[in-house]
Amino acid sequence: MTKTLEGKVALVTGGGRGIGAAIVRRLAEDGARIAFTYSKSSDAAKTLEKELNAWGGNVLAVEADSSDAEKVVKAIEQVRSHFGKLDILVNNAGVAIGGVVGEFPLEDFDRQFAVNVRGVFVASQEASRYMGEGSRIINIGSVVAERAGFPGYSVYAASKAAVGALTKGIARDLASRNITVNTVQPGPIVSSMTEGLEDLVKPFVALGRLGHGSEVASLVSYLAGPEASFITGAAFTADGGFLA
Repeated sequence: MTKTLEGKVALVTGGGRGIGAAIVRRLAEDGARIAFTYSKSSDAAKTLEKELNAWGGNVLAVEADSSDAEKVVKAIEQVRSHFGKLDILVNNAGVAIGGVVGEFPLEDFDRQFAVNVRGVFVASQEASRYMGEGSRIINIGSVVAERAGFPGYSVYAASKAAVGALTKGIARDLASRNITVNTVQPGPIVSSMTEGLEDLVKPFVALGRLGHGSEVASLVSYLAGPEASFITGAAFTADGGFLA
């Protein structure tokens, strides 16, 4: 059976752990050659790279903090040098720093927007300069863009709402080249971000459980594949009914 992403090259930012690692695994399973960036999760990133290459994949881990524009640009250059092209960009890298508005440090505000918004823009801008006809950009947003849900998420929600708006604008910019740009909005997912919060969150999820990274990755896989060629500027939610 032909794999849907055979012959494609994908870059996943923040792919060393959590949802990002699940996306890396799924795109590799679908036949893509994969590069992913990591920042603080060096051990996990190297383990993932080694595991997937031993399994038969073609995977490259690149250290790059998405808040550093120069490092993001260099990472994309490294991917192009290593694989010869770039067909799929998944902007997954993100940070979530909680805090109520009256006590929220300005440096934490700047950090979240530097990674969650500026990093998405820089990676998309640089990648788009080299992407060919029919390429894909997929941005990982969050359901908090539509419903903060709990106190302390104002800045994170604002950054993810900005990702959604940026997605629509870039989709228009790149439509003439048949490059699609979409957002995937995960809801509560089992991860380090939700550790210890399961009992608090579950009552707000219609399906009564937290999701798994693989369930987000399957949606990313679809949007990266050939059957999603007429979808652009859209937002897709994988939240178990959190917004229902």
